[in-house]
Amino acid sequence: MIRTLIVDDDFRVAGVHAGFVEEVAGFAVVGTAHTAAEARARVRELSPDLVLLDVYLPDESGLSVLPELQADTIVLSAATDAASIRTAIRAGALNYLIKPFTTRQLADRLTSYARYRGLLAEDRALGQDDVDRAFRVLHEQDRTAAPKGQSTATSRLVSDLLRKADGPLSAAEVAGELGMARATAQRYLTALAESGAVRMRLRYGATGRPEHEYRWTE
Repeated sequence: MIRTLIVDDDFRVAGVHAGFVEEVAGFAVVGTAHTAAEARARVRELSPDLVLLDVYLPDESGLSVLPELQADTIVLSAATDAASIRTAIRAGALNYLIKPFTTRQLADRLTSYARYRGLLAEDRALGQDDVDRAFRVLHEQDRTAAPKGQSTATSRLVSDLLRKADGPLSAAEVAGELGMARATAQRYLTALAESGAVRMRLRYGATGRPEHEYRWTE
């Protein structure tokens, strides 16, 4: 089993990601951490094979912790700036997955990592062909597609709107801001909620039925 540590500042998101990982054959979640300090301590305590690391931690950037972790690392973060991505790769991240992502996108990357790890498991001298194959396998299943029937660009617009909003938004409010049908906004919001990127709750008004509202988790 590939022993995996989840590092995310949000308890709920960490739990969602742990559930994603547990669904992938050959992986086991050995713990979670929610701060940079806790990540360091948990790595020393648990000696995980793989760390799934967020960038936005409350006490310190995950990017400053990354070089210290004695484990393979995949970054899972909403940080989309080129500097953060370059820093993560330079510090040793094997992959970088931008939130929000689907269960399938994470599963594909984990499966590729498991195959990469298997190719380098034997204690023997490797030829250039072996090295090339390991690097190729590591990224051969990377996917950027949105859920079936959804546009990656639209998903990003909805995500950015929620991330910048001062408070939670309903599907109708998202639709009004982005100029789309309410039903379309609802589909994208539901997918984001299922991925753990947003938190959903009921909004009660003075009259009528309550409606769902959505808030970015970070």
